[in-house]
Amino acid sequence: MNSSLPADAAVRSVKPKARQGRAAKQKILFLLIAIAPSYGGYLLFTLYPNLLSVYYSLLSWDGISAPKFVGLDNYIALFQDKYVWRALLHNLFFMAIVPISVIFVSLLLGYVLANKRYRGTPFFKVLFFFPNVLSTVVIALLWAFIYDGSFGLLNGLLRLVGIPIGTYYWLGEKKTALAAIVPPYVWGGVGLYVIIFMNAMTTIPKSLYESAVLEGAGHMTRLFRITMPLIMPLIRVSALFLVLGSLKGFEKQMILTNGGPAGSTDVIGLYIFNLAFGAEYHNYGYASAIGMFLFVILVTAKLLMDKFLPDRSVEY
Repeated sequence: MNSSLPADAAVRSVKPKARQGRAAKQKILFLLIAIAPSYGGYLLFTLYPNLLSVYYSLLSWDGISAPKFVGLDNYIALFQDKYVWRALLHNLFFMAIVPISVIFVSLLLGYVLANKRYRGTPFFKVLFFFPNVLSTVVIALLWAFIYDGSFGLLNGLLRLVGIPIGTYYWLGEKKTALAAIVPPYVWGGVGLYVIIFMNAMTTIPKSLYESAVLEGAGHMTRLFRITMPLIMPLIRVSALFLVLGSLKGFEKQMILTNGGPAGSTDVIGLYIFNLAFGAEYHNYGYASAIGMFLFVILVTAKLLMDKFLPDRSVEY
């Protein structure tokens, strides 16, 4: 009987190992099943089209006739295309103004709501967030009505305060059309970041503000010396989203002006769209080459922001 004990002990030691092996396999299988839909969607709708765009950028193709391989000719034409550089300059204009405006306004409103403790704070949160509920088309059409020369709200307010503006069409004049597109972007983006910044500010210890008040610090000093350093990682991520969105967004420009008048509001994304799907052109190869160029710009912007924007908050 004693001779059988080592064999029984060996069998018992093998069973836990077998159970652990089955459990590990089941865990791996569960993880694969769980991530398969998201990764499948990413591969099918993001990675595969991007890789296909690289191939298309080497072709001369209108989407109907047989494609013709042209190598790097599309990229050579890209760097010689003055309309690409004009559109890129407009993108840089939005990138320089929209993120700073959205973050600054959102910080001010969030600071006021988080520190003043107004009775109507929940109402203001809903009010500021309301533009984010609206679709891009609705926002663009709303601002198109505001800028209308005959019945627009802006001209009506200017006439009300005694400015004889007449029937000035803000989106129809080259000198004002580009700047007129900035307010729709700011108005449509502020609400979300007000909520984000406000919720982050409520986690800051009140003792820091009380100490600053005792030392005579005003509201702007507290905002820039206490609040902003403590939520800097959040500001950095918000700036990243806004910068990349300013570089690749074109929906509002398409609805408000379609790049006009005379290309004064054209941006890279809209130029690509019109080249590929517009009424005059159907050049998928050249549009894909410009898309690859935009991809390089987006990656470069991301790397520069990682290098120059601080990624850690300050601890007091």
